[in-house]
Amino acid sequence: MKRRTPIPAGARQLGAALLAAMLTVTLVATFAAAALWQQWRATEIEGAERARVQSGWILLGALDWSRLILREDARAATPTNAADHLAEPWAIPLEEAKLTSFLAADKNIASDALEGLPDAFLSGRIIDAQSKLNVMNLVASGKPVDASVKAFEKLFQLLGLPAQEVPLMVRSLQQALPATASVAPTTGTTGTTGTTGTTGATLVTPVPTASAETDTSASATGPLIPQHTAQLVWLGVSPTTAAALEPYVTVLPVGTATKLNINTASAEAIFASVPKLDLASAKRVVEQRKARGYFRTLADANALIQQNSAQFAEDQHSIVTSYFEVHARLRLESAWVDEQTLLRRDGIDVRIVWRERGAGATVAAPKPLNP
Repeated sequence: MKRRTPIPAGARQLGAALLAAMLTVTLVATFAAAALWQQWRATEIEGAERARVQSGWILLGALDWSRLILREDARAATPTNAADHLAEPWAIPLEEAKLTSFLAADKNIASDALEGLPDAFLSGRIIDAQSKLNVMNLVASGKPVDASVKAFEKLFQLLGLPAQEVPLMVRSLQQALPATASVAPTTGTTGTTGTTGTTGATLVTPVPTASAETDTSASATGPLIPQHTAQLVWLGVSPTTAAALEPYVTVLPVGTATKLNINTASAEAIFASVPKLDLASAKRVVEQRKARGYFRTLADANALIQQNSAQFAEDQHSIVTSYFEVHARLRLESAWVDEQTLLRRDGIDVRIVWRERGAGATVAAPKPLNP
């Protein structure tokens, strides 16, 4: 039987010291890694917050510029020439432009101050919201509007969409809108502010004008009132139908009955808005509009239509616009921020009806594998 050699006390102390040293190094490395990660996370959060605030200021400046353009357009209008058309400055889109190029043109900013800045690009456009058929025209005072219903039925037939979805939209709107709500006046807009969830958007939603006896039971039990064309699915239409209607249909504030601006509307919208107008005549009106620049009166447009029974009506068509959509995008490398705003113009007073902002990133396409 072999005898075990006793370990000297000094060796045992050396092993314990070595183990303690290893544990100390592990703890220090762990704490250092945690502190480094916390510092990196704080830096990333600070950078993201700074980019968000800067993007918000830039987009707000772009919105103010859009409002100024619309205000100056209204200021330049005269009683004999107040038409809104696609040859005006507001209708010219802003293609994607590099913001640093504008800063470089400023004599007060040195070129050295621009070195190291990330490339930021801004683009945007203003769209006449009354160049499309308004879904809210389908119902007035709780009852279907025959002219608007026929216009949507004609548009659905042209686009090859399910015809049964038109009465479904009408019934859903009747359930969603208060039966005794009156049409909002053309001057001024009353609104309440709120916030959305995931996009961090700020919305200003108009409040419908209603009498003291407004019946709110219908709106309480009915579907939600859409604010965008994509939200027409709330009224029972399919997502495919909502996507197909996007170029020709809009959703303006509750209680607002609007007229179609024939100076900015597409041939399809014009075709649908006049019951006995054929598509060829609608396209001819659009071509003549391009040749002339715009129509100064409805009579000028009616003179191009040979059929007396197919004429533009003053209660459904117009040459002026009160609602405009502003779309702006700020791109910073692969990240982007989108903002969509609905404006209401009453004379030279241009007010924000609602604003919505969203953000995202562009994913680069994967590189092809080498053969």
